[in-house]
Amino acid sequence: MADAKEPDVPEEDAGEDTGQQKKKGGGLAALLPKLLKIVAFILIGLIAVVGISLVTVNIAMSRGQAQTAAADPSSPYLGKRPIYVFFTTIGAVRTRTADPVPYSVNVQMNVGYDEGDNATSTELNGRIYELRDFVRTFFAEKTAAELAPANQARLKQEIIEYLNTRLLSNSKVRIITFDTLDVTEM
Repeated sequence: MADAKEPDVPEEDAGEDTGQQKKKGGGLAALLPKLLKIVAFILIGLIAVVGISLVTVNIAMSRGQAQTAAADPSSPYLGKRPIYVFFTTIGAVRTRTADPVPYSVNVQMNVGYDEGDNATSTELNGRIYELRDFVRTFFAEKTAAELAPANQARLKQEIIEYLNTRLLSNSKVRIITFDTLDVTEM
């Protein structure tokens, strides 16, 4: 049985072996968890910044109002207003409102476009009957309250958007003016 004994190893040698093993694997292996922590913190920070930005933008856009202030007309920093050419051939159009008790609407509208834009003039002349029909239909679908003087800026913007996106193909309307917009009770 004495032969089955393991050779006596001094305890000092056993401790030196484990110490050397720790020293051999200690360089990169010890640095890796610290690097992973730093990368994780950076990723969490980026995700938080992006998330907060998206939420802020969505909240700002959901209010439906423009976030820029209207330019002050008395400001010396405003540029010169462009000169427009007006298409006045549409003439007076009469229709009724969409109210339960309809009102009579008499409108004479002018369409303004850039000076020197002959393509718009040609296209507006070619679509005169479509323009008259659009004006009649547009005002017939509105109520008397929607045609109030306080809403004229919104009405003009709706007309410009419709003409530029649906009626005209290559031309751009820049401004709408009303010579007459009378809404009277019948």
